[in-house]
Amino acid sequence: MSSLQDIKQRFGIIGTSPLLDRALNKAIQVASTDISVLITGESGVGKEAIPRIIHSQSHRKHNAYIAVNCGAIPEGTIDSELFGHEKGAFTGATGTRKGYFEEADGGTIFLDEVGELPLATQVRLLRVLETGEFIKVGSSKIQKTDVRITAATNVDLVEAIRKGKFREDLYYRLNTVEIRIPPLRERKEDIHLIFRKFVADFSDKYHLPPIRLGNDAIELLRNHRWPGNIRQLRNLAEQLSVVEKNREIDRETLLSYLPDLGKSELPAVYNGDSPKSDFSNEREILYKVLFDMKNDLSDLKKLTLELMKSGATSDFQRDNSQLIHKIYGEEAEEEPEAPQYLPLYKEGDTEVHPETYETEHETVEEENLSLTDKELELIRKALERNDGKRKDAARELGISERTLYRKIKQFNL
Repeated sequence: MSSLQDIKQRFGIIGTSPLLDRALNKAIQVASTDISVLITGESGVGKEAIPRIIHSQSHRKHNAYIAVNCGAIPEGTIDSELFGHEKGAFTGATGTRKGYFEEADGGTIFLDEVGELPLATQVRLLRVLETGEFIKVGSSKIQKTDVRITAATNVDLVEAIRKGKFREDLYYRLNTVEIRIPPLRERKEDIHLIFRKFVADFSDKYHLPPIRLGNDAIELLRNHRWPGNIRQLRNLAEQLSVVEKNREIDRETLLSYLPDLGKSELPAVYNGDSPKSDFSNEREILYKVLFDMKNDLSDLKKLTLELMKSGATSDFQRDNSQLIHKIYGEEAEEEPEAPQYLPLYKEGDTEVHPETYETEHETVEEENLSLTDKELELIRKALERNDGKRKDAARELGISERTLYRKIKQFNL
């Protein structure tokens, strides 16, 4: 088995970062086994180098190694590409074709961007991982294959599982061993070394003198976040090598090739004087309208209740009783249609006196009359004293004019 330094030289891996060395050592350790390996990391970190290292250090190194970009194969043909098809299985299938799993029998297959696989294909892949069996498209014959599967992805498969885009059982079957490749921003000590390697390669390729970075430019290079990682760094080295006539690159020149370097990666600090977004303005306007409507409704309720209590809106109350009940609830609830009996009380008194009811002329004994007779007598006397004016009589009795009107109809007064 080759040493770590031999592996770096053989595959052109540059860097001394502990995170990088840990990933390479893990790849070397698992290479002698046949367990599945999942390589994770951001786009452009160089994940494709790990499966080649694993294959080269395994007992399968003399057999086929096939790399498949799952994201580049159309969904309608990916099953045929991976597992093959029989003649006439679909339109255009003019002959039998071997799939990648059949071609890689005895070797290693690398599934890049495995998170892009359709769910139906994930089921087929899970069967290969568990039993080593697959069925060609358009066939009913089960075939066996002996392959070592390595896979890579730059998406969060756990999140994809939560969204129903990736099978959980396939994830745990692929993720027997996970190897994470660190992004460039986590291995800053390697950035300038890699950049110099790219510069030397492009100098030979284009027959140009190599460019050199000043100290300030090197510091900028190391502090950049590199969202595209090694791929972005390689593109930068090529641009500078071809475009810049001055082979000495200073900070200002490098900054012009890194337009997003000046953007802060820290959380934004809110400034109260800064203009607000359109959404914030619309929300505040909506809140103000609702608040004003609430105030207007409260004022309307107060005004209407005052008018109702003063007796000046009996016609309005009668004509809009349902609306008032909806707005005020129990405050304006109509009396039920069942007969209502008036309490016996003295004018100005808040307590009910069931024993007697004193008028200006007489005292009525409760024992001598029924409640209905007392109620009828009180209504009749109130009407007589107020010359038949229902409004005044209702005020004297302490009931609404509408209730008095129903009592008059009830007793045929």
